[in-house]
Amino acid sequence: MATTEFKVWRGDVSGGEMQSYQVDVGPGYVVLDAIHQIQAEQAYDMAVRWNCKAGKCGSCSAEINGRPRLMCMTRVDELPADQPITVEPMRAFPVLRDLVTDVSWNYEVKASIQQFQPAPPNGSDGGWRMEQYDVDRPQEFRKCIECFLCQDVCHVLRDHAMHDKFAGPRHFVYAANLEMNPIDTGDRVAHLRDELGIGYCNITKCCTKVCPEGITITDNAIIPLKERVVDRSYDPLAKLIGAIRGK
Repeated sequence: MATTEFKVWRGDVSGGEMQSYQVDVGPGYVVLDAIHQIQAEQAYDMAVRWNCKAGKCGSCSAEINGRPRLMCMTRVDELPADQPITVEPMRAFPVLRDLVTDVSWNYEVKASIQQFQPAPPNGSDGGWRMEQYDVDRPQEFRKCIECFLCQDVCHVLRDHAMHDKFAGPRHFVYAANLEMNPIDTGDRVAHLRDELGIGYCNITKCCTKVCPEGITITDNAIIPLKERVVDRSYDPLAKLIGAIRGK
């Protein structure tokens, strides 16, 4: 066992500060283990959100040494041993208490996106026929665990707080999963442009870097959606064809 210093943000909506705790860290400890130990032995009232402790529920998102990460998937022995480990709540969302933030805004945005609109079956057996490529393309988007780390690292939300104009990478992944579904007939292009603000994304790829599921958010979701918006909204030929077709 090695004693490690953890500096954890304690406070609520009215303010707070970093508090220091000494933790006896055992082999294989993850940051969430240390937080639980602090909670059990030193700070009984510390608020922290968690559930599966297996990196699949997205509940224990926090900022560890300044980087958005899952506490349950961040090993203590992978962090610098010569300095304290800092644990803070996500900065892109309002703090409720200690490490718990109010992420309800994300669900409100998701509810505003047009849901799956299936086309009529096109197969003789009453099912759908489609190319395997079209089946495979959106598969990675379904791995999203809604940890909102991509939302937290996005500078449009984190630094500029443009929550009223910009949906963030999580919701572009959700929209891409629907838009690229081979049997979906929905049309979300105008909504992506006008309400979800996809034009504000400047392709820094920071969201891709922090995704615990390894989803290629920028290249495979955001850029193709941007291309659809540009083709539909700003390409003169595409606009003419759309007008002819009544779209």
